[in-house]
Order: sequence, then C-alpha cells, then structure tokens
Amino acid sequence: MVGGEAKETRKNGKQTLFQLEKALFQLTKLGLSGSLMLRFRPMKYRTLPGSEQKISEVGFGLWTVSTGWWGNFTDEEAVRLMRLAADLGITLFDAADTYGNGRSEELIARAFPGSERSRIVIATKVGYDFVHHGEERRGQREIPQDFSPEAVRIAVENALHRLQTDHIDILQLHNIREEQVADDALWEVMEDLRAEGKFRHGGIALGPAIGWLGEGAAAISRRKPEVVQHIYNLLEQYPGAPLHKTAEITGAPTKFLIRVPHSSGMLEGKYTADTVFPPNDHRNHRPRSWLLNGIRKVEQLRFLESEQRTLAQAAIQWLLHDPRTLSVLPNIYGEEQIHDFAAAPDTPSLTEDEMQKIALLVASDFGLEPEPAKYKGTMELPAELSAVLA
Repeated sequence: MVGGEAKETRKNGKQTLFQLEKALFQLTKLGLSGSLMLRFRPMKYRTLPGSEQKISEVGFGLWTVSTGWWGNFTDEEAVRLMRLAADLGITLFDAADTYGNGRSEELIARAFPGSERSRIVIATKVGYDFVHHGEERRGQREIPQDFSPEAVRIAVENALHRLQTDHIDILQLHNIREEQVADDALWEVMEDLRAEGKFRHGGIALGPAIGWLGEGAAAISRRKPEVVQHIYNLLEQYPGAPLHKTAEITGAPTKFLIRVPHSSGMLEGKYTADTVFPPNDHRNHRPRSWLLNGIRKVEQLRFLESEQRTLAQAAIQWLLHDPRTLSVLPNIYGEEQIHDFAAAPDTPSLTEDEMQKIALLVASDFGLEPEPAKYKGTMELPAELSAVLA
C-alpha cells in the first residue's frame, strides 16, 4: 500500500512539473525570462577541443520542421517548438541549406533574431545544389551536389545571409563521398573560410540513410574533422561503432553528432503493430519487418524504464555514455517530446550492468531471426584501417 502511494505521488509530481514548465513557457511568450525553467530540467553540456562554447547534450535537428518528411509545420509552429527547446536548455540547432531549400536556416533567424543569436549554437551543412535543382526534388531523393571550392564559398555566404549572422558555429560538408575526402581543394577552401571567420568548427555529415563506413573512416583518418554527423542508435550500432573507434585509434579530435538516435522513433516505445505513417512520412522507407521486429526488441528493453527515466531518455543516455558523442539530435515534432528529450541528460545514467545486458541482447539479435542489412555507400574500411579495426 505504501509503495503504491509513493508511486502515485511521484506520478502526480511529474504531472505537476510538466504543467509548471508549460506555464513558464507561456510566460516566456509574453516576453518574460525563460531562465526559471532551466532550474527544473537542467541541461548538460559538452565542448569541442579548444573551445569553451557550450553545446547541449541534446540538440534540435531542423529536418523535422522544415522538410515535410515528418509532417507539415507552419513557420509559427516550428518557431514555437524551437524557442521552447531553447528555454529548456537546448543550445544546438542543426540545419542544412538544402532542408526546405533554405527554410531551415531562415527558421533559425526567425526564432532567434538579433541579440538572441548568442543563445544558440548554429550548425548547418552545404553541398547540395538546391539553387539549380531544388525544384527537381521528389520526396527524399537526392539532388545533384556541387563541392567545387567556388560553390562551397557561395553556399556558405548564402547560408550566412539566410541565418542573419556573421558566423556559423559548426559547418558540415553534407553527405560527402570518397571523391570529396580526397579533394585537397575542397579542404583548402574550408580552411580559408575558417580563417576568414565564416565558421568556427568544421566537419562532415554522412548520409543519406545508414552506411558510409568507408567514406566516414577515410575522412576521420585522413582529414581529422572536428565533427562527424551520422546515424547511430542502440538498435543500429553498425557502422556507427567502428566510426567512433576509428577516431579513437587514429588520434583524431573528432566528436560525433548523432542523428536518428531512436531508430526512427522505435526507441520511444510507442509503436504498435497497427501503427501507420502518413504517406509522405520519412519512416515509410522502413520495411514492415522493421516495425514488427522492432516492437519485439523494444519489449526486451523495457528494463531500462523506471520512474526516473523513459525508454526514449534511456536511448539517449546509451549514446551519451560515449564521451566522443558531442550531442544527440532526436527527431522532434511535438512539445511533449521536447520536454522528454531535453530532460534526458539529467536522468540516471545507464549502469554497467544495463550496458552489458544491452550488449548481450544486441549480440544475440534479441533472439530473433537476423534481418539482412541494407547499407548505402562504401562498407569496406580503408586499407590502412582494416587490420586494426577488424
């Protein structure tokens, strides 16, 4: 009886806290300070080597609110979510010039105008030629890229204009291939742009989809980027794990921005066999077996849930267990999610026993029939790394 009363008290306390946070958010919309909110759900921060800039352990990826791949958002709806995220301590906002043909960067400028720019860390990406080919885009299919030094310079200048800022905090080359890893002229123009103060930290993003082991490992080994963004989560640990290992064994300073940390929402623990995604939804590229097997896997991971931590928060904590993780970029498309994700760093860290249990489940494919993996790009390591990472 006492245990039941305590459980109910904790539940009521959580509900009261959520309601209080929402009330404080309404006050910030009236122009009052959002600093009070930070006292209730403190964010944690990490830094890049040689920098004191605070980067929140949970960031906001703008693909969900600017591309139409996770539902359609008006500018007002997107800005409201972004400002709520900032009031909850999220500083990192990750855009790309091609998201919405410039829209993601314009949303950042609209959400954080003028002096509010100093509240946030702006990450963006260049490389896709959406100026000439943006209208040719069909769903999530790629459009042509242009990584020529001239095109990269123009893209950065245009991004700065849309962002209404004089510098980008983290500039990423968007979905590079082996050709770009080997292109000295590309990396030289990146150094020139950094020297000119156009951006502070540089790196690459790998994609689209999961894969690109060869491209990522070669870039980390040969170019030593400060940041690599890639897909990595508890259910999809390959090829993310060897990419992190590459940074370790090569002595690269590389830190990682993690996207798809919940395996397209699976690790939020809310899907059922009856879940259906809207026609244009990004998750429709996943086969039905992913949904059904994923639900079975999630049930075996319920031990990670507790009164102090949701499954979605545990999935983030699993990624934060690695000190090379700079920030986790969950797919955000609602206020309740922002509250849940932003609170994740302040929940109990996963214990070594929990980490070991996860490793055993993954090693055994959760006792299910293994599914054939489908990867994009080069899935062979560069020769100089294959022996040490085998």
